[in-house]
Amino acid sequence: MKITVLGVSGSPHRHGNTETLLDKFLEGAKDAGAAVEKVVLKDLHYSPCRGCNACYKTGDCIVQDDAVVLYDKIMAADCFAVASPIYTMGITAELKGLIDREQYLWARKFILKTLYFPDDHIKRHKGIFISTAGLGWDNVFDGAFPVVTALFNTVGFEYYDNIIANDMDRYGGINQHPTALKEAYDKGQKVARVLEKITASS
Repeated sequence: MKITVLGVSGSPHRHGNTETLLDKFLEGAKDAGAAVEKVVLKDLHYSPCRGCNACYKTGDCIVQDDAVVLYDKIMAADCFAVASPIYTMGITAELKGLIDREQYLWARKFILKTLYFPDDHIKRHKGIFISTAGLGWDNVFDGAFPVVTALFNTVGFEYYDNIIANDMDRYGGINQHPTALKEAYDKGQKVARVLEKITASS
């Protein structure tokens, strides 16, 4: 059975720096034998969390839209790569809106206690954060890391690795970066092979 790798692009700009980096990661995973799929949040129809807390009683989100369908797909994948450029020192509104919608899963874990991920499950599910930034500051990604950590924790994925590239303004885009695309491809191959090895030994 093939390892499944799901890439989610949170950029509103199609085929830009971050989505290109995600594509290269998925290419590497595919070449290593994984089944890959990409979802572009810009193409989906979903609304932000309403904060109604109805899920605290039922464990289900009362808003039935593309976000709920996507979360089912995320939790069925072996590797979940989430990609967002840095906008104003954080992730995009598209991705933040999706992450806030996982509140019903959080409610299942911590309020209703009907959702639990054992350690071996988490080790078999790898989360990758992919991002680019125009600024060359070393700390430009720091605001994104805690939000992505919360995302991976809630859906039962180990936060396995980052593929990040800053200073895009100076380089003139991801295609001029000296190492980022190769790093993304190599890490796509690596995570697919690591998961294949884990699955074979379990």
